[in-house]
Amino acid sequence: MLKTLAISLFSTLLTAFPVVAANEILLSYGPWKGGIRVESLEAFAKDGTVNSNLRFYLRPLNPEQREQFRQALNQRVDISPVLLSRFFNTAMGADILTRAGRGITIQGGSNGKFALRGAMIQAAFEPEGLTLLNVLRNFPTNMQIQGEFVLGLSKTVNLVLEATNYFANQMAEIATQEAESSTIDFSQLPDPRQRGAFQFRQETLTLTDASRQRTFYMILFAPKTYRPGKTPVVIISHGLASRPEDFTAVSEHLASHGFVVAIPQHPGSDFQQKQALLNGLSREVFDTSEFYNRPLDISFVIDELERRNQSEFGGRLDLENVGVAGHSFGGYTALAVAGAEINLNYLKEICDRPFTGINVSLLLQCRALDDVSFPTYQFRDPRVKAILAKNPLNSSIFGQTGLAQIQIPIMIAGGNYDPATPFVLEQVRGFTWLTTPNKYLALAEGQAHVNFSQLDAGITQVLDSMPGLILPEAELLDSYRDPTILAFFEVYSANNEQYRPFLTSAYGKYLSQDQKFRFLLIDSSAQSALQESVNKFQRRR
Repeated sequence: MLKTLAISLFSTLLTAFPVVAANEILLSYGPWKGGIRVESLEAFAKDGTVNSNLRFYLRPLNPEQREQFRQALNQRVDISPVLLSRFFNTAMGADILTRAGRGITIQGGSNGKFALRGAMIQAAFEPEGLTLLNVLRNFPTNMQIQGEFVLGLSKTVNLVLEATNYFANQMAEIATQEAESSTIDFSQLPDPRQRGAFQFRQETLTLTDASRQRTFYMILFAPKTYRPGKTPVVIISHGLASRPEDFTAVSEHLASHGFVVAIPQHPGSDFQQKQALLNGLSREVFDTSEFYNRPLDISFVIDELERRNQSEFGGRLDLENVGVAGHSFGGYTALAVAGAEINLNYLKEICDRPFTGINVSLLLQCRALDDVSFPTYQFRDPRVKAILAKNPLNSSIFGQTGLAQIQIPIMIAGGNYDPATPFVLEQVRGFTWLTTPNKYLALAEGQAHVNFSQLDAGITQVLDSMPGLILPEAELLDSYRDPTILAFFEVYSANNEQYRPFLTSAYGKYLSQDQKFRFLLIDSSAQSALQESVNKFQRRR
C-alpha cells in the first residue's frame, strides 16, 4: 500500500510544450539496451494485446501483474494543468524534475526534466488527462530510461516497504508484551475519548510581531470557567498548505477538558500561500524563511498570552509548562521549539545524494539550504515543557545530533501508509535518536498523513485518484488521536498523573480492540528492543 501511495505521489508531483511525440522508450542498463514502442503500450493499455515488441518485457509477469501494469498505464490523476505548470516553476518543483530527469532522460542521456515537465502538463490539458500512457505519448522525443535509476528506485521502495512492515510488526510485538503485563481495567476508568465538562469560547485574534514585521491570526479556545490550580496551555502548529481551522475538533476536545488552546497561522507556508500559488500570485510552495519564522511564531504566541494573562485570564494560565503539538511541517516546528538543533551540514550531505522519491518530505527539508539568513539554528523555548509531533519531517534537517538536544517529554506519532513523511524514515529513526527519558512512539495503522489536516500539499487529490484504496474511517483515527493528545498533555503540561495509564501499550490495545487498523504505543522502555530490531534489520540487509 505504501508503495502505491509513494509512486502515485511521486508521479503527481512530476513549460516548454512538446512539438513531436515519442515513438519509442529506450531502456539501458550498463551495456544492455532495448526499446518499447509507444504504440505497443497503447495497444496493451486498450485491450491487453501483447505484440512481439512487448512480449519479451512482459514475459516475467504473471497475469495478475500484467493487469496491474495495464491499469497503471490507464490510471488517471485528476490535477489542474495550470497547477502543475505553476508547481514545476517553484524551487521544489524544479528540484523534483531535475532529480527525476537523471533517470528519465531524452535519447542520448541528457537530463529529461524539461521534456518531463512539458509531457505531464500537456497530458493534463488533454481530454484523457494525466495518465502514464498519455505522458509517454506527449514526451517530445524518444525517452531513455536509465536502468540503474529505475532499479535503484525499486530497491529503495521495496526496502522502505519491508522496513515499514517489519517495524510495525516489531512495535506490535513489543506493545503486546507490555500490554499483557497490565492489570488496568480501562472500562472502569473515565473515558478520555469523551468531551469534558467545560464550556468554552472561541475567538480569532490578529497578532503583529513588530520585530519581524510579521502579522498573523490566531484562533484561541478558552474555557469559560477554570479548573483548579493553573490552567494548562497547548499551542498547535499546522502543516504545509494547512490552516488553524483544520484543527478545530482536537482543540475543542482539549478545551472541553479545561485547556487553553492557541492555533497560530503560519503565513508563508499555510493555506493562503497555497492559494497564492494556485492563483499565480506566488512562485513558491512556501517561503524558506518559514524554517525559522514558524518556531518564532510559537514563542511570540506565548509572549502574547503572557501579556494577556493577567487582564484576560486572571493570571491563571500556566505559561511555564506549555505544550506544543504540530502536524507535518508543524511537527518540525514543535521539535524546533523543544530544542532540536538544525544541522545544515548534515542536511546538505543528505540532499546532495541522488533522490529516490520515497521520502517526499526530504524535498521540503532540502529547501532550508536555499536560505542563508537563519538568525540561529537553535529555537529552544524554555517555557515549552512537552511536545507531540504528528507525521513530523525531521530526519535530515535535524539529524541524530540535532534531535539528541531535546530533553523534554515528547511523543512522535505517524502512520504506516504515509508517503509524505514515511514512518520508518521520519518517525522510527527520530524516536531511536532521541535521548530524552520521557519519549513515546505511536503508530496509527492505515494513517496516510492527511487525517490530522485535510489540506496538506495536495496529497488528498492523489488518494482520491486511487480506486480500491482502503483507509481507516476518520472517526476511528480521531478516537485514537483525542485521548492520546489529552493524556499526554494532562501528564506532562498539567502534571495530572491520573492520565498516565492512558499513555501505555495496554491502552493502545484497548482502544483498537476488534479493529482492522490498530493503534500501537510504546515508550522509552522499548528503546533497547526497538534498537535491537533496527540492528537486526540492518544485518539482514
